[in-house]
Amino acid sequence: MSEPTVAPTASAPTSASASHYARGSAANMVRSLALIVAFMAVIFFAVARTNTLSGPPVDVSGLATSVARETGWPIEVPADLPDGWRPSAVRFVPSTDNLPTWHVGYTSPDGHYIAVEQTADATKKWITQQTNRAPVKGAEVAAGRTWQLYVRDIKTQNSLVAPGPGQLTTIVTGDGTLEELKVFAEHLQPFRS
Repeated sequence: MSEPTVAPTASAPTSASASHYARGSAANMVRSLALIVAFMAVIFFAVARTNTLSGPPVDVSGLATSVARETGWPIEVPADLPDGWRPSAVRFVPSTDNLPTWHVGYTSPDGHYIAVEQTADATKKWITQQTNRAPVKGAEVAAGRTWQLYVRDIKTQNSLVAPGPGQLTTIVTGDGTLEELKVFAEHLQPFRS
């Protein structure tokens, strides 16, 4: 009998034949890292970024017309605010205790959010929710009305709460300063379509 023939096999490369770059020296690692950082820098500076997000325009007048017609409430909107104030939210939805709530939010020139919240026959729970459980800290006068001042220090939120107009309770609230809230309150007027 004859012995089986074995095909020659390829031998594994020896360390002497391995690429100089594949050996993993510290210098090669630094060069690779520099190349990656340079590539990431190109991507970082090539991608457009925005500093602010903008959404669709807010139609305060359109919804206010519907709400005033539907409810008969003398809802209020800010009019003739100083330059830099811009509307950022408007809605009429059920809120705490299922009370329909008129909400109009504005961004102040300093970037703070200030809103008016109104409902008829407000409950204590509704006021507590809208003022973010803030305690009463005194009273303020703005636009000829006396407002209760609610201040929550832990999560900055200031609120002015007043009865009226009519059966409505009106709250001016947000993360703005007391001065910003008073400016906003002084520019509130009953909506007229």
